Amino acid sequence: MALELKIRKIGNSLGVVLPKEALAHLKVEEGDTIIMTEAQDGVRLSAANPEFAKTMAVFESISRRYRDTLRELAK
Repeated sequence: MALELKIRKIGNSLGVVLPKEALAHLKVEEGDTIIMTEAQDGVRLSAANPEFAKTMAVFESISRRYRDTLRELAK
């Protein structure tokens, strides 16, 4: 899917309004969070996954606590 989007002034900021087709493709609705990540060919939009965010928070906690152990295991 390729959509042409216009950048618009929203208050003191600039923003992009996503059409219904894009929202349906992302499976998001008003109030949901989307994530923008860099890709080799530009940027990627995806729906935020709260379960994944929790998992990453646990991993970050463990990786800080066991930093030296993980470094040794990586050798």
